[in-house]
Amino acid sequence: MILVVTMLMATFTLFGIFGGSADPTTSTALAMLVYILPLLILDNIIILIFWSIRRRWHWTPLPIIAILFSIPYLGTIYQVKIFKGWKNAGKTLTVATYNVARFGRETSGFKAEDILSEMKKHEVNILCMQEYLDTSGDKLNSDKYKERFPFMATGYDDMVIYSTYPIKGSETISFGSNTNNSAMWADISIRGKMIRVFNVHLETTGFNRTMHNVAKIQAQGIEVEENSIIRALWGKYTMGMAVRAQQATMVAEQIAASPYPVIVCGDFNDVPYSYVYKTMLGNLEDGFKECGKGFMFTYRGAKSVRIDYIFHDKSLDGIDYYKQNLSYSDHYPVYMEIAL
Repeated sequence: MILVVTMLMATFTLFGIFGGSADPTTSTALAMLVYILPLLILDNIIILIFWSIRRRWHWTPLPIIAILFSIPYLGTIYQVKIFKGWKNAGKTLTVATYNVARFGRETSGFKAEDILSEMKKHEVNILCMQEYLDTSGDKLNSDKYKERFPFMATGYDDMVIYSTYPIKGSETISFGSNTNNSAMWADISIRGKMIRVFNVHLETTGFNRTMHNVAKIQAQGIEVEENSIIRALWGKYTMGMAVRAQQATMVAEQIAASPYPVIVCGDFNDVPYSYVYKTMLGNLEDGFKECGKGFMFTYRGAKSVRIDYIFHDKSLDGIDYYKQNLSYSDHYPVYMEIAL
């Protein structure tokens, strides 16, 4: 039985590692394996320990191979860095991305002001926000943010890019009328060098919305079968995967067509090594893999997953990459320092 489990875990892990290249619109089951990779890798480690204790060395190559193939994936969620880049004052660019969840729709504006204060502390030059809300009662958040960011570009509804450097042009990337999500880019002139910054918010999983609807139905005294909940979650999740894949392809085409070096920020609503992650990454550099440290997760909910990213053109050099444990949203802000 243990031998069968050993073979299955190694096989599923390898399929999961390469499953991120499978388009979820045509290979849903294969693409789904990437979401349970942490569990599969942990299983392989346990199995390796088991066979080692039993001194059945001839079976240890199976989990070892699976673990070795998983090292590139592990590097997207955990990094060990002994030496970090030196910050050369006046020659760095600090970029931040933050899904602010519409500031909780609170009317006093204190969340927006507190977030602005944090951006000042971190000396952020370019701030990409998703689920942004400009109104705070009878005031505009954009008026407050001018103190730090004199330049801004807006996209559809909840998308904004703030900058301390001049924005020379911008454009919205529409995902169609059937979604509230979108993307945008802004061309920013930084000390005479033009950089195109993308702000991206891809389709949500639909998990939380589905569970919220189930809770509302149950609150009315109506029983909901467990099988119905599972079917609803599976349908929402797989549909979200397919929609995100299409949206990522649209953005990736625009990234590839950029006449300038690019920085890509945003809430992808997907995990590392997924089809969306690989499509968005393309020939870019994952800032966390380049200069991050420790365990990286960006969602504050029950699922400790990394779904917010900063990628950049390989002509740019990363110095530092980190998140901040703020409680103003269901996401954490992510920061990156880039050498210029």
